[in-house]
Amino acid sequence: MKLQKKTSLLAIFLSGSLAVLIIAVSLLSFRQFSLSTAQEHVRSVAEVVRVSLTEAMINGVIDKRESFLKRLAEVEGLQVARVMRSPEVIRQFGQGLAGEQDVDSIEKRVMETGKPFFGIVTREFNPIFRGTIPFIATQTGEPNCLQCHNTPNGAVLGAITINISMQHLQEKALLTIGIMTCIIILFAALLTIFFRRQMTPVMITAIEVQKVAAQAKDGNFDGRIQYTGDDEMGDISRDLNQLMDHLHMNLGAITQNISQLLRYDASGNSNLITTTTEMVESLLEINQFKQAVEEDRTKSEVYFRIGHILHEQFGIQFGTIYEVSAPGMNHMKPMVVDGELDNICKWCNPEILFQANSCRANRTGHVIDSVEDPLICSQFKHLHENAKYAHICMPVFHSGTVGNVVQIVMDRAHGRLYQRLLPFMRAYLRESAPTIEAKRLLDTLRESALRDALTGLHNRRFLEEYVGTLEATAKRKKHQLSVLLMDIDHFKEVNDVFGHDVGDTVLRVVAKALAGQVRTSDMVIRHGGEEFLVILQEGEEPSGERMAEKLRMAVAALKIPITNGILRKTISIGVANFPGDGEDIWEVIKCADIALYEAKHSGRNRVVRYTPQLSKG
Repeated sequence: MKLQKKTSLLAIFLSGSLAVLIIAVSLLSFRQFSLSTAQEHVRSVAEVVRVSLTEAMINGVIDKRESFLKRLAEVEGLQVARVMRSPEVIRQFGQGLAGEQDVDSIEKRVMETGKPFFGIVTREFNPIFRGTIPFIATQTGEPNCLQCHNTPNGAVLGAITINISMQHLQEKALLTIGIMTCIIILFAALLTIFFRRQMTPVMITAIEVQKVAAQAKDGNFDGRIQYTGDDEMGDISRDLNQLMDHLHMNLGAITQNISQLLRYDASGNSNLITTTTEMVESLLEINQFKQAVEEDRTKSEVYFRIGHILHEQFGIQFGTIYEVSAPGMNHMKPMVVDGELDNICKWCNPEILFQANSCRANRTGHVIDSVEDPLICSQFKHLHENAKYAHICMPVFHSGTVGNVVQIVMDRAHGRLYQRLLPFMRAYLRESAPTIEAKRLLDTLRESALRDALTGLHNRRFLEEYVGTLEATAKRKKHQLSVLLMDIDHFKEVNDVFGHDVGDTVLRVVAKALAGQVRTSDMVIRHGGEEFLVILQEGEEPSGERMAEKLRMAVAALKIPITNGILRKTISIGVANFPGDGEDIWEVIKCADIALYEAKHSGRNRVVRYTPQLSKG
């Protein structure tokens, strides 16, 4: 129910209740007044009758009392005036007149108790007030009752019944009450009008407050209250208008600032509260995400976390996170595909892996959106206008260049939704970019620290870090490892005769030859100086000696160009096996070193397999 209707009903109820209360009180008061007046009237008439009867008795004209009572009954308002004798008077003076002998129950009770009776005896159209009053014998006054009556003092001599019509009083009461009712109704109407006039500002303000609050609930703070009175409602209106101005200005500014942080266009959203709340919640989640990726140990963990966020936060099931190689290398590597690490390239042509510039997002540095243009990227595998899937590729910049390309793939029907979510996804990617760049840099530094700068091979430090993993993997898979330790024969003479530049050339050429002969799963390490170490990951049958011979022949076949001609070199190789020749890799390397010493001692340019007898010699 509206406030205006409630106010009107309240005014009507209060006025009506007041009118009913006044009329009820008036009726009750008028009735009591009428009864009191009639009672006093009856007492006065009864006293007149008593005095008249006493005078008539003294004057000897008591037998004329009937005519007196008849004339008395003719008085306006009096209907009955009847006197009855008590038993004491009847014994003394006889029955009396005929009308005095018909005693009813009320008169009998009054004469027995000596207590008068007053009351309404009929409630028809003409109400009658009856009074029956006893005559009590008393010896006071002159003359007194005991001068004529032979009764004791205080005895009841008789009773008089007087009936008075209440009709004229009733008519006067109705007229008075009617006038009072009209006055009360007029007063109630005036009171209602006055009350409503006084409540009008409250109602107007309440209605406008409701409208302004409803608009504010929907994020619209443009509503204002027009009431400008000087009362409390005016104060409320001004305060609320100032509050709306404050919210509109400050919340709008907050929304705009957060929109700039997220690079999100919030101008189309009318609900500032909902929009700002969602953006603040997104910033909080993005900050938590940033803290999480900063604590991740490897970049693979960061990539996996990004894929998890895209799936859990935005409902993305398909897509790829690419890592773009350093400028000049022109490679891309899929780090996460459909939420899985190190998966194969699925949604784009494999060409982009080796020709990174063929990726439009990487080449242009712009977001590539096939929702708007299905044919925008020629490398997307679902390239036709009616394709079920659409894709959006987002470049992620590392120090001014594209370091990652994040591709999301969705049903084309849901493309508009993901376009709206794009600023929030890009905010996550921007926050993760510094961490990925830092971890990539650390990986590069670590890789450079684990590689020999001259030959590009892994160095001894790499072996020290990797040896534990190598042993554990071999034991778990129950595989063997062949360790080949080799040394370039007479390498010191190269440096002494041709100089260190030629020596460096020899090392590079030999290193390249060794790396070209082994599998990608095997390791070629520059162990120090002119010494190289090859570790072969074998199966059940070791092939170390065969591979060592192959390597020896490959090096012997090299023709190393130098300033004055061609230089040829040979190598000596010692071979040992893990776990057959030692309990750990370092022990096996020592065994291979013993075999290498034997190869050199026995003439160089040969392969020697380690046996326990070599340690004894």
